[in-house]
Amino acid sequence: MTVVVVLADPPRPGLALPRLAETSPLSNAEAAELSEAMLRDTLRAVERSGGELLVNYRPDDQLPDEYVDPDESAEDALGAIAGDVLDDPEAARFEKQVGSTFSARAGNTATHLLREEGVQSVAVVRGDAPFLLRSTIDSAAMKLRTNEVVLGPSTNGRVYVAGFTAPIDFEGAFAAPELETLVDSANDADRDVGFLEMQPTVRTGPDLATLVSSVRARWQAGRVVPEHTAEFVVDAGLTVVADDEQGDSPTLVRE
Repeated sequence: MTVVVVLADPPRPGLALPRLAETSPLSNAEAAELSEAMLRDTLRAVERSGGELLVNYRPDDQLPDEYVDPDESAEDALGAIAGDVLDDPEAARFEKQVGSTFSARAGNTATHLLREEGVQSVAVVRGDAPFLLRSTIDSAAMKLRTNEVVLGPSTNGRVYVAGFTAPIDFEGAFAAPELETLVDSANDADRDVGFLEMQPTVRTGPDLATLVSSVRARWQAGRVVPEHTAEFVVDAGLTVVADDEQGDSPTLVRE
């Protein structure tokens, strides 16, 4: 069974997706709402897949002081979301992240699971790729049977999922451009690399425009959409329009 590690922070304004509020019509509070919606869809997808869910969170003493809530710890905030969205919240594991960078935190968790707990495979996700559906997670698990590293390419050189059956040198492994850096680290460790289909991640305004257009197109075509993320898109009145006569410069707007 693949352990799917969701590295997550509590979705608080300013902490969650800060670049999105700077580059889109959304406020910091709305960016946090979208972050929570995408996290909900991610947790639900993992639970419905054949994987085991592990929520890896930064404890309060690792968060910037301005984002610490004295009335609700990071673990409690994420636990409340999981308790609301999962059919069996008790089956989800919650563990503190260890490390000063994302590469260190992801690497420490993956290495511990593979070496100390003896799990067969680990998949690392951030919760910012709402089209990470159950079928995607199961496809990654299948590819991990024949590849030691499996990566899901995303926009701007990112990855939306990184799977491993054996450790690599994780120091700086998720540095931009993540996809190339991870492949370099896998090659250095002599690991076989497989790839999944490309999916969007959402961290900036242009990313959000891609998400909004994809959600609306899939909805109109009667295809599966990430439920909570799609509801946010509709409730926020987000849509993409052409801002010139040729239609070559789509712009994200609010209805």
